[in-house]
Amino acid sequence: MSPVLAGVLQLLALMAALALAYRPLGDHMARVYSSEKHYRPEKWIYKAIGADPTAEMRWPAYLRGVLAFSAVGVLFLYALQRAQGVLPGSLGFSAIDPDQAFNTAASFVANTNWQSYAGEQAMGHVVQTGGLAVQNFVSAAVGMAVAVALVRGFARSRTGELGNFWSDLVRGTVRILLPISVIGAIVLVACGAIQNFAGIHAVGQFLGGTRQWNGGAVASQEVIKELGTNGGGYFNANSAHPFENPTPFSNLFEVFLILVIPFALTRTFGRMVGSLRQGYAILATMATIWLAFTALMMWTEYAHHGPAFDIAGGAMEGKETRFGIGASAIFSVATTLTSTGAVNSFHSSFTGLGGGIQLLGMQLGEIAPGGVGSGLYGMLIMAIIAVFIAGLMVGRTPEYLGKKIGTREIKLAACYILITPALVLCFTAAAMALPTPPHSMLNSGAHGFSEVLYAYTSGANNNGSAFAGLNADTQWFNSTIGIAMLLGRFLPMVFVLALAGSLAEQKPVPETAGTLRTDKPLYAGLLVGTIVIITGLTYFPALALGPLAEGLAS
Repeated sequence: MSPVLAGVLQLLALMAALALAYRPLGDHMARVYSSEKHYRPEKWIYKAIGADPTAEMRWPAYLRGVLAFSAVGVLFLYALQRAQGVLPGSLGFSAIDPDQAFNTAASFVANTNWQSYAGEQAMGHVVQTGGLAVQNFVSAAVGMAVAVALVRGFARSRTGELGNFWSDLVRGTVRILLPISVIGAIVLVACGAIQNFAGIHAVGQFLGGTRQWNGGAVASQEVIKELGTNGGGYFNANSAHPFENPTPFSNLFEVFLILVIPFALTRTFGRMVGSLRQGYAILATMATIWLAFTALMMWTEYAHHGPAFDIAGGAMEGKETRFGIGASAIFSVATTLTSTGAVNSFHSSFTGLGGGIQLLGMQLGEIAPGGVGSGLYGMLIMAIIAVFIAGLMVGRTPEYLGKKIGTREIKLAACYILITPALVLCFTAAAMALPTPPHSMLNSGAHGFSEVLYAYTSGANNNGSAFAGLNADTQWFNSTIGIAMLLGRFLPMVFVLALAGSLAEQKPVPETAGTLRTDKPLYAGLLVGTIVIITGLTYFPALALGPLAEGLAS
């Protein structure tokens, strides 16, 4: 079988699996967030934290819950890392340095999972399992809760109430993420991923000596790292490590985990607003961009540029032979189009245009299908922008799902789409202008610039993957990327929840002959065009200095 055919067949199998899971998972999540019933374990949690799950919240109260919970998470995870040297199960590792502890705490609470350390050489079992893995669950649940609050803003009228943050957080964790993670961890263990609390031990003979590896609860952390679109690896090699991702089947299963909730949330959205066709329109937009990026990535990596590429079947540098070009390309696009920093190959070794595709995928806002929750609310913001543009064309006040998109709504949407590019471009410019940060670049020229641009794009968009040619374990990068991750995660949430509150207060607008049908292919095409044009206008100069210049020169 040719490598190209193998890659295409894997893509078709992935699409079939996602299609089978779409309806039952989407409907289940709609029931979870619409239910008024509270299970006994959930009641214990509410009692422990002193929350009333039945109390409705307006958007400022909902936002305060999000920020307070996340702030406590940052402080707890920071303290846990700083105290690692005296904790049991530390495997002899010392406390994490302050700047790196801040970076890691910000990273995992912001659902970014950017790592400027090698996991097997820095973190013990308590920090990995009791700190990082826990944040993998709750940071994903926070994103889902904010997305559901925005959906309620569209679904409700004449009220500013968006539900209860604590109820949404607990339900998302207990009823959605935990059950799937248990099943997924069993599948990964069956594939060969490790799951233990073993200490450091020698493995094999290498160049006259031995290599040391530590065990860990890898399978359980691996499954939520993908399912929650987190991405932080137990080991430095991340999902290229055979302890995390041992076989081609486990690789495809992990890609499925990354995509299944973000895609299924479009059906949840359709259910909750009372129109499945609206959910299908958002799904079609996400799927079109994802398939286009995947096809383009596979083409760039399979394209032959000489005898060495002919023999290898494509650009195999930095890729695992057990996965090959096709599976590496699929995995790469899935992680960069979602807020998942997981990698099963060396992104810096992709072709120049392949690296550009990875960058552009994050710069779209990671909305195709995006992270759990963040992908849906990011796409809905772009849907509002697209409706506004269409309204300008025909000279009428734009409407979306029966809600008028007025001055307040469009200002909030505009702030949302501007904040992340501002963080990326300003921090990148500062890093390149100052004398010290460029010393961390492994490469010079266009590729070196791409390393820095990729780092801040990944951090501000809460992705977490890296080109890996950049030494980011410095005070400058630990601090600035940490700030970019926190601002890139929580400032957009402010605008999302404010928009949700504004929409919920409106009375529904009756549909007329002049209303733009947002459940038709024409609108989906307009939405795709809006996303591409806005991203292109924003980032094209930076891309021209980095991956485009490198790709055209090769």
